[in-house]
Amino acid sequence: MQSSHLLLEEPIRMASILEPSKASFFPAMTKIVGTLGPRSRSVEVLSGCLKAGMSVARFDFSWHDPEYHQETLENLKAAVKLTKKLCAVMLDTVGPELQVVNKSEKAISLEADATVILTPDEGQEASSNLLPINFDGLSKAVKKGDTIFIGQYLFTGSETTSVWLEVSEVQGNDVVCVIKNTATLTGALFTLHASQIRIELPTLSDKDKEVISSWGVKNKIDFLSLSYTRHAEDVRHAREFLSKQGDLYQTQIFAKIENIEGLNHFDEILQEADGIILSRGNLGIDLPPEKVFLFQKAALYKCNVAGKPAVVTRVVDSMTDNLRPTRAEATDVANAVLDGSDAILLGAETLRGLYPVETISTVGKICAEAEKVFNQDLYFKKTVKYVGEPMTHLESIASSAVRAAIKVKASVIICFTSSGRAARLIAKYRPTMPVLSVVIPRLKTNQLKWSFSGAFEARQSLIVRGLFPMLADPRHPAESTSATNESVLKVALDHGKASGVVKPHDRVVVCQKVGDASVVKIIELED
Repeated sequence: MQSSHLLLEEPIRMASILEPSKASFFPAMTKIVGTLGPRSRSVEVLSGCLKAGMSVARFDFSWHDPEYHQETLENLKAAVKLTKKLCAVMLDTVGPELQVVNKSEKAISLEADATVILTPDEGQEASSNLLPINFDGLSKAVKKGDTIFIGQYLFTGSETTSVWLEVSEVQGNDVVCVIKNTATLTGALFTLHASQIRIELPTLSDKDKEVISSWGVKNKIDFLSLSYTRHAEDVRHAREFLSKQGDLYQTQIFAKIENIEGLNHFDEILQEADGIILSRGNLGIDLPPEKVFLFQKAALYKCNVAGKPAVVTRVVDSMTDNLRPTRAEATDVANAVLDGSDAILLGAETLRGLYPVETISTVGKICAEAEKVFNQDLYFKKTVKYVGEPMTHLESIASSAVRAAIKVKASVIICFTSSGRAARLIAKYRPTMPVLSVVIPRLKTNQLKWSFSGAFEARQSLIVRGLFPMLADPRHPAESTSATNESVLKVALDHGKASGVVKPHDRVVVCQKVGDASVVKIIELED
């Protein structure tokens, strides 16, 4: 199975490019995060999204109310039951997002070279000459010559519904701007981005806190996507807040890097966060276009060596309205995979796009093809070199398991874990085969009732490249006698056989704890 992996350094036979792609149980090792909205909230469409390869559902609170999102989530739970495919939940905060308020929802035409006034007076009606915004500090933050961008919520960059403005003067609380391009703003919600300007607003707003403590706690969210993360302190503050919200002390925080300020503090943010989302939409406004790829490559490399999941956004914008991506977009998805991305995040494409299921399926196919030519050997050597010696006990076991699996051409690595840490470490070395992470639940008590941990850990691996979780029977502890371990292993192997990952005579590498020792063993399957 693994011999089909070729490297980009090798000459690729043109004939092999024309061979049809083989379907497999796991559409791709790279994960897909889908943003749910009007076009992707029925049980039928959500079932299609899960079957096509979506493993994390993103709920963006920049728009609509918690009741609307709750309905969508209930439909998602029904779809999970129907398809028997696990899906994690990500809550995306609004953060210090500036918005243009268009209460009437009438289309607003803006002509190039005309002027428009941005005012904090939200009671005013939006028009071609006046745009009310939700922030009264803009006049203090900007100066003559600064650039301001206004686009449709989750703008795709290709539409004529976004406009560039240049600040010409500040009059009290109002900001007078010259319009740089002709555009028509349609819809109720537009986001406003002031390029390379610090906005004095908290990263976690009061509205965000309210949503997390009600909707987030009720639904035990797996991930918090922290919009506009600018400093490590933002992540620490969010974590402190989560720690007081019931079960959410287990929620992982993904820092969204959206502007120059976040980019300047990237290293310390990465240390604090559980993962990173590269928000290329807003970054593409803050950075010169020729610098975006450099940031992507540098950021993904740093996330990879730190063993933290990295998510890339804004890849197939044109699929919002079209059934096929552009050539540039298809190449962009593949390059994100080759650069080391763990997951691809779809925004407008699934939220209001016409083809949510087809988009997920197409992105999955491109990822799977790119994974075939990913230079695992070079990546492995680089990661081992970066980790250095002496390695920690766990790191040594993880890298040995991956090396053994590649040498014996194993079809899968099975890892028994209770915290999920061992499985994530194995995935950090990017093995060419799937890692089946068997999460063993642990019994815990708050002195009032008993409960099992494990579900969070299993769902949180749904954003890590190459990691596929399954929950074990709680009657089998992770560090137990060989007899119970054998029965859990049998269940894992049966799961592998049923899903077509494991076949007779295949070799399987197993990583588990026996007593105090960690063991890596190689099994050859019989008929």
